[in-house]
Amino acid sequence: MPQDDSLCDLSAVELRRQISTGEISPVELLAECHQRIDAVNPALNAVVAENRPAAVAAAQKAEQAVRRGEDLGPLHGLPIGIKDLNETAGLRTTFGSPLYADYVPQQDGAFVATVRAAGGVVAAKTNTPEFGAGANTTNAVYGTTGNPFLPARTCGGSSGGSAVALAAGMLPLAAGSDLGGSLRTPAAYCGVVGLRPTPGLVPMARKEMVWSPLWTEGPMARSVADIALFLEAIAGNDPRDPLSGFAKGADFAGLRPANLKNLRFAVSEDLGFAPVSGQVRALFRDRVARLSSLVACEAADPALEGSDRCFEVLRAVGFLGEKKRLVEQHPDKVGPNVTANVKLGLTFSAADVGEAAAAQTRLYHAFLDFMGDFDALVCPVASVQPFDKTELFPRQIDGRPLPTYISWVAITYGLTLVGHPVLVLPCGLDEEGLPFGLQIVGRRGRDAELLSLGLALEEAFASDATMAPRRPRLDNLA
Repeated sequence: MPQDDSLCDLSAVELRRQISTGEISPVELLAECHQRIDAVNPALNAVVAENRPAAVAAAQKAEQAVRRGEDLGPLHGLPIGIKDLNETAGLRTTFGSPLYADYVPQQDGAFVATVRAAGGVVAAKTNTPEFGAGANTTNAVYGTTGNPFLPARTCGGSSGGSAVALAAGMLPLAAGSDLGGSLRTPAAYCGVVGLRPTPGLVPMARKEMVWSPLWTEGPMARSVADIALFLEAIAGNDPRDPLSGFAKGADFAGLRPANLKNLRFAVSEDLGFAPVSGQVRALFRDRVARLSSLVACEAADPALEGSDRCFEVLRAVGFLGEKKRLVEQHPDKVGPNVTANVKLGLTFSAADVGEAAAAQTRLYHAFLDFMGDFDALVCPVASVQPFDKTELFPRQIDGRPLPTYISWVAITYGLTLVGHPVLVLPCGLDEEGLPFGLQIVGRRGRDAELLSLGLALEEAFASDATMAPRRPRLDNLA
């Protein structure tokens, strides 16, 4: 299947422009997305639920609005993929759980309502592990999602369905969410762009523990400009999320690439504590050598010692608060990931929780001081490159056993704890032709500045044959 001859392969920004001028119709665009889904999704299992008549009706309504000259929202007429953790009216929402296998909500969740209000066409649900628990994308309802570059390998998780749908051109924009790397790892593994925003930038009213900054909603796309377009629609304020309200969608309109001259980046292979494979270290060193020709880079590790215990406690307590009752009521139907986290949470004392909360505060303050000396921090996204999709997690790295099943995502969860925005940029391929990605960490609350840096870096990477992002071969999937 040839690429770049379909509307599916255009950027969201260009598609939105052509819709507004009447050069293309939202109905025409959605039809081509449906054709692409039909062609490649059977090999990947990224799109898991659709209501095509409802999506077509929404696209027709969007087309009529253009013809009438109405004011158009930033996402007007664009087909959007919604991670299957968000409720969608009239469209099956399972949360990856057999308990909800036949659940069709009557109302949209807050995030989906925002997307629709901005003109987005809810085109499909994308696959996720049960209740988003696990840095993989597999569940008992829909099965496993494969990597678009090599379907036998993992796409990461828990936002794997969204990342795969984007990489394969099934949809121009897709929603993700991130706790310990759930948005960032699949973005890197699939060669797309993702943003874990400053907590509260994108309101997350569906959280049952709304004061926690650990879990964020975030945009995923194929370019930084497309991420900015998505944020024009979803950034803002919602009183149901007490962390929101410090930014608005207009902050992301008209962004320009930053001037990299006189900037100073910290670069770290492992954040000073995370296990990282020799292969990833070698790939990262090569990219840093190339990056150093663009911007001043200095090897420096933030003070993140103690992150492992801190995250283990806070993550488990979060699952305890949100899912304990479900596990108690349906012990035979809730999967092992969620059950294990709830059981782990029950082993911690009040003192353990208090110490973890205090430790997070210390880590946050130390990281604020660290970022005061740099314009950005750059590190790898994942400790290993994509592995067999039948394995939920790597049990060892370079022959060294890992202490827990989440140890392999330490390089992302360490950054979760400190609450700064993290942009994932694709950065070429490895020796097997699988994508490699970088985390670009910006200053807290300055997500627009981080995207401006991303625009400049993306532009520079595109001119380097090694660093340029790549697309999967669709003819191998069709």
